[in-house]
Amino acid sequence: MAQILKRGFSTTAAIAKAQLVKTPIQVHGIEGRYASALYSAGHKQNKLDQIASDLNNVRAVYKDNKKFQEFVLDPTLKASKKRTAIEAVSNKLGLSKEIGNFLGLLAENGRLNKLESVVTSFESIMRAHRGELFVQVTSAEELNSSNQKALSDALSKIGKSGQKLTITYAVKPSIIGGLVVTIGDKYVDLSIASRVKKYKDALATAI
Repeated sequence: MAQILKRGFSTTAAIAKAQLVKTPIQVHGIEGRYASALYSAGHKQNKLDQIASDLNNVRAVYKDNKKFQEFVLDPTLKASKKRTAIEAVSNKLGLSKEIGNFLGLLAENGRLNKLESVVTSFESIMRAHRGELFVQVTSAEELNSSNQKALSDALSKIGKSGQKLTITYAVKPSIIGGLVVTIGDKYVDLSIASRVKKYKDALATAI
């Protein structure tokens, strides 16, 4: 991750060797490591808001422009070509130098296909940085307004005093029934699919 700081933000040995600023919440996976390094560098440069804004713009283009999405996910393009192309896109979008370099580094390291998940991880870090509590409720079918209100009332009690609570709802039929509730960097799986898996695992062990 020191390489990210060095290439993306500064060429000085001091920055390259500096210890990462600890993120307010833990994020996981490759995308989490890149997002954490970006947060650390942005924090030191006092450019977190600019970085967050730029990443939101990149995600909007990713979602709206099919050709750009195909380019990002294409595994056949050479890393060097991807880096050159993504830096050109960054310039065209008017993104900051920091984000242009960061996206170029993702491309060079063969991680540009993780772009969307890196942005999501960084967004989670920034919510915690701003003192916000983000909750996502996933259900097999869309919840009606009365169920949403009941959940909202219950969830409002888990936040700290003065903490802004943001709740989003998602539908995922594969969970069959019940709920999966993600609270910050933790989650509670109350889905039927999870219970079915536990039963299957228990049966497989018993046989």
